[in-house]
Amino acid sequence: MEARRKYRKYDEQFKRDAVALVLEGGRSIAEVSRDLGIGPSIIQRWVTAVRTNPAGSFPGKGKLSPEAQEVETLRRKLAVAEEERDILKKALAVFSVRRP
Repeated sequence: MEARRKYRKYDEQFKRDAVALVLEGGRSIAEVSRDLGIGPSIIQRWVTAVRTNPAGSFPGKGKLSPEAQEVETLRRKLAVAEEERDILKKALAVFSVRRP
């Protein structure tokens, strides 16, 4: 059997420090990746995330961006509204039956 690959997790501050070395320190992504022992594609992904959305670039596990939170809230509200609609349809069918 093959051994399972263990993925490393990096906290937000570590990621921000690594990105700062590239953006503010004037170092290349290749240099930073060699120094930190991380693949250059990971550093590049972090740099891109900071450039596109500096405030919400590393939300962390279980935390959603404000847009994603709003979408999730709207999905829940829609599910509740659809359930209420279905209940009302069934109630209408029950109460509209004519009795002899």
